[in-house]
Amino acid sequence: MAGTTLGGTGGQRELVGFRVGEQAFCIDITSVLEIRGWTPTTPLPRAPDYMKGVVNLRGTVLPIIDLAARLGLPTKEPSARHAIMVVKCGTRTVGLLVEAVSDIVQLDDSSRQQTPDMGADAGAGVIAGIFAVDGDMISLLELDNVLPPMAEAA
Repeated sequence: MAGTTLGGTGGQRELVGFRVGEQAFCIDITSVLEIRGWTPTTPLPRAPDYMKGVVNLRGTVLPIIDLAARLGLPTKEPSARHAIMVVKCGTRTVGLLVEAVSDIVQLDDSSRQQTPDMGADAGAGVIAGIFAVDGDMISLLELDNVLPPMAEAA
């Protein structure tokens, strides 16, 4: 997937590609702050099942979301092969647990295909589109819809 460029010169996006299970995903590179190796987390009581826990990132408590669980995909126990992608989404910084970060790719927005309509509950806007690259389907994640909504201040 390295250095893949599709379509014309307009609408190029740099995306970070990664795998969750057998599926390939990508997010905009500007959302990624860093990529780290797996670090065991401290679980939080009464947290949703996709919330692995928190880690200390240079003095900051960083919540870790198991992306497979959040997307409704089969989960695996994290190992040294897993990675944490530290991403910024609006005012929040979170870690996304993924199985492997594959590459930085340049894709043309004009080659992005819409996600098929699978009903109201299927996907709920998590996938912003799909790129077909070298026989692989790469789903573009909409981070705003992957992260749980922030709790309202009381």
